[in-house]
Amino acid sequence: MRRESGTREPRAGVVLPIRSFLLGKARLATELDDDARAELGQRLADRVVDAAQPYPVVVVTSAPEVRDWAERRGAAVLADPGSLDGAAAHGQTYLAEAGLARVVVAHGDLARARSLARLADDGPRPIVALVPCHRDDGTNVLAIPADAPFRFAYGPGSFRRHAAETRRLGMGLRVVRDPDLAFDVDVPDDLTTLATGCHA
Repeated sequence: MRRESGTREPRAGVVLPIRSFLLGKARLATELDDDARAELGQRLADRVVDAAQPYPVVVVTSAPEVRDWAERRGAAVLADPGSLDGAAAHGQTYLAEAGLARVVVAHGDLARARSLARLADDGPRPIVALVPCHRDDGTNVLAIPADAPFRFAYGPGSFRRHAAETRRLGMGLRVVRDPDLAFDVDVPDDLTTLATGCHA
């Protein structure tokens, strides 16, 4: 597991679930061929790993090309259990067992990500921090105490479900409206925005 520089141990770690550099961008197939989609997927994931510094990163995947990439980037690798919810939970367990106080789960397609530090600041406090996507529907980044019995609920409408789960647990909710972390690349319109706005 990659550690932050210096002698102080990191208090947070980052979970990055990536099923495949190609399959994760299937909705872009009308605009990009397979090679272009795979290249984009890796480029965006590189951006997120850079944004995760100085925190240790664990990539959850079963795709050989993603595993090879993660190892080159110095990240730990866990096998994908088959769902995004399961991948997030698997990564949380791994980081909790490593002694980290906080877990940040980030998507791998955050084209404008610069830093995840704001999501790691709460440490073990009973606070859930959520970054909704730019459509105010999905959850691009989620941060929880490492020992929280949090039930992940990704997919359409996940931001509201994760907020409801936070209330169910009686924990504090911090919604982070960060335009850099809110922008993800899922559909062809996002490619247009990326090309005409902020370049990854």
